[in-house]
Amino acid sequence: MIDPKALRTDPDRFKRGAARKRMTVDIDRALDLDERLRALRTEQENLRAEQKKLAKETGPQIGKLSGQLKKAQGAEKASIEAEIAELRDKPVALKDHIQALDAQAESLQPELDAILLTIPQPPDDDVPDGTGSDDNVEIRVWHPEGYQASKPFQEQRGFAPKTHLELVESLRLADFERGVKLAGSRSYALTGDGMRLHQALLRFAFDLITEEHGFMPMSVPVVVREQAMIGTGFFPAGEEQTYRVDEAARGAAHDLYLTGTGEVGLMGLHSDEILDEADLPLQMATVSTCFRREAGAAGRDAAGLYRIHQFDKVEQVVICRADETESRAWHQNMIGIVETLLQRLELPYRLLQCCAGDLGVKNADMIDIECWMPSRGELGEDGQPTGAYGETHSASRLYDFQCRRLNLRYRGASTDGKTVFCHSLNNTVLASPRVMIPMLEIHQQEDGSVRIPPALRPYMHGRERIG
Repeated sequence: MIDPKALRTDPDRFKRGAARKRMTVDIDRALDLDERLRALRTEQENLRAEQKKLAKETGPQIGKLSGQLKKAQGAEKASIEAEIAELRDKPVALKDHIQALDAQAESLQPELDAILLTIPQPPDDDVPDGTGSDDNVEIRVWHPEGYQASKPFQEQRGFAPKTHLELVESLRLADFERGVKLAGSRSYALTGDGMRLHQALLRFAFDLITEEHGFMPMSVPVVVREQAMIGTGFFPAGEEQTYRVDEAARGAAHDLYLTGTGEVGLMGLHSDEILDEADLPLQMATVSTCFRREAGAAGRDAAGLYRIHQFDKVEQVVICRADETESRAWHQNMIGIVETLLQRLELPYRLLQCCAGDLGVKNADMIDIECWMPSRGELGEDGQPTGAYGETHSASRLYDFQCRRLNLRYRGASTDGKTVFCHSLNNTVLASPRVMIPMLEIHQQEDGSVRIPPALRPYMHGRERIG
């Protein structure tokens, strides 16, 4: 959630931010509701102050009048009784007025909260403009020795490549037919060396982030309450991509949701907490099963293991001080970790600077990493795919957007005793089985086997090949 004070101070910044992200939000309505609510609260505060003043003044006055009432008769007695009644009615009238203002505020607050939850984080000024992923800007590319994405696979390797679907079938790495029978479209079952490769990749990535880079290994729930999804910014904008467990209909207090990333659990662990600045930054990593409805259109590039409903992901999260320079440094650090991982796996990749229209609600900046997949892209004259990059990683910088929604703050030497909302960042270390696509296709051999890069061999019991 954005800072309401910042919205009041500079509403045009948020209007520009929403426009750059191609999002429609009624910011003027939010400002109007906010102004009316603040006016109601001010009036309430004034009335409560008057209540306190009356409580101090009317007690002695009523006591004095009650003493006079004992001796009074006739018209004088009636006058004193009327005066006492008037003094007693004033607090009651104030209380009724305050309650009426409460009712007005309660009628306005839900609408304001709903709008505030949809106002996106403005993109950083150095994020390029654009309408969507087609306008993202290539930052740099990397390729292992002996393979360049810019040249045809057959020209470099001397044979026509198989798609990952063909390799999966010939090496018996997955069973799509039975997966679909069991769970419907976009489902699969990894088998034999397919499951071994999947687990090896996850363990390699998890060891890299925790053992080499010091991130705290964590396990987190993957079935969470709605507040965790709202707090991390995945609701309301992404609710249609999420699986809901309808617990309320069965008598529970609330529904539950299957998370699409370990980020939800890692961030939600510290909601409503005040951290010690000395303990920052928190560096956490988890490996978890993730669920996404993936309601997008089907197609050749989305087939097989690319766009699926269930997968496993190693995720890293950083919670740091509210300092833009520190956040930016962590962003580059996290991207560097993924580059190290892909280089050790000998997978060609490129970094993309996401444009404003591709950032989503919560990100101030986002860098995507795409691996080269020979089976993607347009078909050549020979009827074979020419290859294309496919997204495998995404690193996001959110500043205090999530932490405000989660009420996650810190206090320490630099805050003068005040509580300050933390900054947060997240990044995909590795998601599988999607990353198995470039692994199989890039490292395939002419005899139909798949070479295992040296960095992964310890996790495959020393084996050098599959098949």
